[in-house]
Amino acid sequence: MDADVGRYLDDLVRAARDVLGDGLIGAYAAGSVALEAYQPGRSDVDVALVCVSPLTEPVKRELVARLRHETLPCPARGLELVVYTQDNARAGTAEPGFEVELNTGARMNFRATYAPDQRPPADGLFWYALDRSILHQHGLALLGEPAADAFAEIRDLLPPLRDALAWWLALPGPVPDDAVLGACRSLTRVRHGVWLDKIAAGRRIIADGDPDADLIARCIAARTGDGPPPDPAASRAFQRRALAELNAP
Repeated sequence: MDADVGRYLDDLVRAARDVLGDGLIGAYAAGSVALEAYQPGRSDVDVALVCVSPLTEPVKRELVARLRHETLPCPARGLELVVYTQDNARAGTAEPGFEVELNTGARMNFRATYAPDQRPPADGLFWYALDRSILHQHGLALLGEPAADAFAEIRDLLPPLRDALAWWLALPGPVPDDAVLGACRSLTRVRHGVWLDKIAAGRRIIADGDPDADLIARCIAARTGDGPPPDPAASRAFQRRALAELNAP
């Protein structure tokens, strides 16, 4: 783990315990840190906290105040934090089910959301199920029981995977390498049952003999700073093909 990120995570857990006390029973690194794919300057720090019971509004706001970048500077592009109750973390459903969501960082727009119904549907409600599934497989415990016990696998993962692909397809403008590699990650989860980081997932789909291997390789190069963005038309076609595979009976 990046040394600066490691120190930051230690400080984050201490600050969260100051606010939540014994109500905080788990803290887990997710995303690129958990998947050992953290890229300084590009990656976020993704963290999930687990608490015993629902939080009051004042406690939620105090937690945000203590963890936002202006109070606890994040060494990455930003922090993406989600807080769940123990029951919701173990529910295994695709519902958002969070207590607090916080996005904060030097290169990230600030957002604090205190209930799922405050989340704009256009921003996607599928992220939470995918994140909890990744946490179940790969979450790095900073506090509490192993992530595989704290977070149940999502019982029906296909709908949020399809929603994620459809969301990427609906975005206007140039197609980022994230969109293609994110589709590769979804395909890898469905075909092989494992979550991989985006670059590893792209390589896995190339190894599957995908006809768009050149496109995927270009996206990997773009993500590592070694090439231009992918061709938009080819990227859209690949995304549509990936969605069709997930929609197949």
